[in-house]
Formats: sequence, structure tokens, C-alpha cells
Amino acid sequence: MPPCTGDYLSPKIEDMMQRKKLSTTIGASSYAYLHSLVKAGRAESVGEAVDKAVEMARRLDNRATLERQTAAYFKGLASKAAAEESDLEDALSAVSQEMDFDQP
Repeated sequence: MPPCTGDYLSPKIEDMMQRKKLSTTIGASSYAYLHSLVKAGRAESVGEAVDKAVEMARRLDNRATLERQTAAYFKGLASKAAAEESDLEDALSAVSQEMDFDQP
């Protein structure tokens, strides 16, 4: 019989993720930072702290890529399309003031 969703015996999504072994040497300040995340309760282990740091770096990289691609898109627009985009930008800006884009 398959486990019931939500019971304590059911596998959690994070338990099902395949983990990879990483063995490396890092700088002393990076090591201290990772351990400070664990000590502060922001990560359960150094491995999870590394995952969180990599996740943040990837998020920043993705934002930079999106910024470059967006700038290239607007640079190549015809004047009529640029005017339409400007109107759309104004409308979206008005409704997005209350959104927190850093929340997952």
C-alpha cells in the first residue's frame, strides 16, 4: 500500500532529490559564513548552506541575464512597438508596486 500523503512515513520532496558528493577546499571566510548559516538556524547543515548560497548566486545570474535580454529587446523595437510597450509598462508598474519579487 503506498504511503499516505502528509504522514510522517511519506518521503519528502527534499529527501527524494538526488544529492551529489562535493569535496573541495574553500576560503576561510566562506567556511565561516557557511557555518554561521547553520549556527543561526538558516540551514540545517553545511551542505544545505552551500545549496542556499548556490541558489542565491543562480538567482542573481538569472536576473542579470534577464536584464541583458530585456535591454536588447527594447533596443531593437520599432517606434510604434516601443510606444505600445511604454503603455504596457505604465499599466504593469501601477499594479506591481505591491508585489515582492524576492519571495519564492
